[in-house]
Amino acid sequence: MEKIVYKLVFNRNKRLNADGKALVQVEAYLNRQKAYFSTKVYLKPNQWDQERRRVVKHPNKDELNCYMADFVSELERKELNMSRKGYPISLKLLKNRENSDNDSFLIFMRNEIAKSNLKRSTLRNHYSTLILLEQFKSNLLFEEITYDFLCDFDLYLSRLGYHRNTISKHMKHLKRYLNLAINKELFSLDKYPFRKYRLKNVETQKGHLTPEELERLELIAPVLQKTSRKVIDMFLFCCYTGLRFSDAVMVKSADFQLIDEDLWLIYTAIKTDVNIRLPLPLLFYGKAIAIYEHYRNAELDTLFGISILANSYVNRLLKRIARLAGIEKRLSFHMARHTNATLLLYNGAHITTVQKLLGHKSVKTTEVYSNIMDMTLIRDLKNIQYKL
Repeated sequence: MEKIVYKLVFNRNKRLNADGKALVQVEAYLNRQKAYFSTKVYLKPNQWDQERRRVVKHPNKDELNCYMADFVSELERKELNMSRKGYPISLKLLKNRENSDNDSFLIFMRNEIAKSNLKRSTLRNHYSTLILLEQFKSNLLFEEITYDFLCDFDLYLSRLGYHRNTISKHMKHLKRYLNLAINKELFSLDKYPFRKYRLKNVETQKGHLTPEELERLELIAPVLQKTSRKVIDMFLFCCYTGLRFSDAVMVKSADFQLIDEDLWLIYTAIKTDVNIRLPLPLLFYGKAIAIYEHYRNAELDTLFGISILANSYVNRLLKRIARLAGIEKRLSFHMARHTNATLLLYNGAHITTVQKLLGHKSVKTTEVYSNIMDMTLIRDLKNIQYKL
């Protein structure tokens, strides 16, 4: 049986666009004829390894290489389906099958995610929305995205147990790619379903731990098994520094510097690209320093050496540890950051100081801790000495 041979080719026309980039295509070869399929991925010349036919020196190189491998696999799948149905294998027929994919919203969304320049953590969130859409409707076409579809997908996520704000996050991602499809004239603006559907968010209380609960975790940490010990130490470290999970798993010994004999943690937040400088001796009596000292001599790329663990797995471990420590609160890693902000504000730190420590670009983001601000307000008013 004749078999089509596929290979990735870059800048076939030997010409760069206005951005200094060129297209990556899949070359299909059969019976001395060739056909080309666009991956819709544009790269700069230094981002392509011609010998290995792989993306290099790109912030999303791993995702792009996986996407293009999937792209070739999808062409091979279509070729196999043609053979199974008794069709003669031809490049023309394969091309016709590719054109039919223009109606698929899921293929469009996957392509757009793969070639985006989103941060790694944001990229995972967008892929999670795509996976949920695929689970809800495996072959979603543009014409099927209606107001009723949005309501049904919303209900589906609700029945899966997702929080209202998480549902809104996924719907926001869907809206983003539908808007992009409109801009590329793949979807009619007249049929835009988000005119009727409204994204809904609810106010949530930011959960945090008390000093007594932190002490319970500090006491239980030394008796835990190796992985659990690292997880709880990293969690406590973030309670004292305010780091996000994405930053905590990537922090390195080189990020710690002595300035005027005091140890500072200086790093750039992965999510926001904001540079943050933390004077560790002045934060929670320098408790983060002891954790740093415990791990800094390990021969690891990162301080804690658990960058491969998923946030969801870490959260499951934290829930078990919380039960062992007699803490009834539903512990999650992000609660460490909330704990840091809450305790700093309650103990008198100015909100703009907390803003800088957390790396918030706007003080409005820090103001979500309004409940603790009310407590601070009451404390400050009680301490006023009136002279009447």
